[in-house]
Amino acid sequence: MLLKSTRVAFCGLAVGLSVALMFLTGMIPIATYALPALAGLPCIAVVIEMGARWAWPVYAAASVLSVFLAGDKEAVALFILFFGYYPILKSYLERFSSHVLSWILKFTVFNAAMMLGYFAAVYLLGVPKDSFVVFGFFIPWLLLAAGNAVFFLYDYAVSGIVVAYYRRFHRAAAKWLRMK
Repeated sequence: MLLKSTRVAFCGLAVGLSVALMFLTGMIPIATYALPALAGLPCIAVVIEMGARWAWPVYAAASVLSVFLAGDKEAVALFILFFGYYPILKSYLERFSSHVLSWILKFTVFNAAMMLGYFAAVYLLGVPKDSFVVFGFFIPWLLLAAGNAVFFLYDYAVSGIVVAYYRRFHRAAAKWLRMK
């Protein structure tokens, strides 16, 4: 049985790593999409070692701290709207016996998050709709289609990271967490 203080410390490390990656968005402007995707990955260790119940507060704390500490607010929005919670949600969505249903739900979550981001940009932040028109084409649909392809690759990569973490670090982490 893990001590509660050990669990809190492990979760604090995960929050710290996520926030450090989000902080780097202010220093590496071209990493607006990559760093939020990486910042959600520490939740994988929390889900594996302690369960999703402990990972949700990690996501919440990293989200709040990122709002105040990260330089790139678009990256923060991506983290909060999708990348921060997706590794946790993935653990739930992959429990379905039907892989087809699992993928339908994954793509539904991704598309809903991206559309919410678009509508928030236009209606809350005042980004003009005309800024999404290039040479007479309304490009958000093209970006969403490309985003779905990239999301498929991201999900595949996260699955590989889960397997690699479990094979390489799970025993060592479990041993460390059980030390008194």
